[in-house]
Order: sequence, then C-alpha cells, then structure tokens
Amino acid sequence: MYKIKKTFEVAIAHKLNLSYDSPCQGLHGHNLLITVYCASDKLNEEGMVLDFTKIKKVVHDALDHKYLNGILYFNPTAENIAYWIYTQIENCYRVDVQESTGNVATYIADDVKI
Repeated sequence: MYKIKKTFEVAIAHKLNLSYDSPCQGLHGHNLLITVYCASDKLNEEGMVLDFTKIKKVVHDALDHKYLNGILYFNPTAENIAYWIYTQIENCYRVDVQESTGNVATYIADDVKI
C-alpha cells in the first residue's frame, strides 16, 4: 500500500447556520490548514498515488480567498468541509481541517485499512 499526504493553507470567510447563539453565526474568516491523505495499492502511470499539485489545485482553487457560503451547498463547518474535500480527491481516505490552534475536524472513510 502506497500512502501520501499533502498539507496546505487556504484563507476562507464563512458564517455558520447554528441552532444556538454563537459568534460563528456572523461573518468571520480562518486560515484553514488542510491535510489530505491518499492511498493506493498501485501507482499510476507516472509512478504516483496522485500528483501533490493536483490535490492542492482541486481544493485550493475552489476554496482559497472565497466566501464559502456563496459557493458550497452545505453549512460550511470544518467537519462538512473535510467531508466535501474527501469527495473531491481520488484515492482519498482522510482529510483534516484545522481552523485554529487546537480545533481540528477529521473525516476518515469507513472502509479504510490503515
């Protein structure tokens, strides 16, 4: 099994739709630290699980310096963002989204064998 991980930062703005009173309901921003994990039993024709540049391009181009409520169809919590990224990257089995020091949301595919 081959495994890779790619970490990068994106600057985002959003507001959360919550059922309780929170400052996060107002417009605010984060510099998200995103880590994407991919795995494959075999390498592609270039000798890679997936090109690191492709991972960054798919996510970075979609999210960086964007107002997430205007481009995503769901409540843009860190947990939902992690799942959305997982659905965008082939061979992805885990995504970590850190929105601030000490606050990390992780999505891990149910069928992953680590």
